[in-house]
Amino acid sequence: MGIAEGTKHDLGRRLARIRGQVGGIARMVEDERYCPDILQQFAAVHSALRAAEKELLLNHLERCATHAIEEGGDDAARVRAEIADLFMRFAGR
Repeated sequence: MGIAEGTKHDLGRRLARIRGQVGGIARMVEDERYCPDILQQFAAVHSALRAAEKELLLNHLERCATHAIEEGGDDAARVRAEIADLFMRFAGR
């Protein structure tokens, strides 16, 4: 199935923004800015990455996983295990 076009576009925008934020952090470090200000920017990047993760995870659940489970068979069992693993890794974020 893959990534939905709208999701792909949105993730591209999010990742471009994150790249810009990381570049800003690098400049702040180079300029020896106040550490708490830099840490605040790190927190913003972490938050943006978590939002992108969630969007991609939802895409996977709605498109790939749902399709495999509906088809049944060995793929369905594999995808159920994969979903459980993804949930355990990303649910607490």
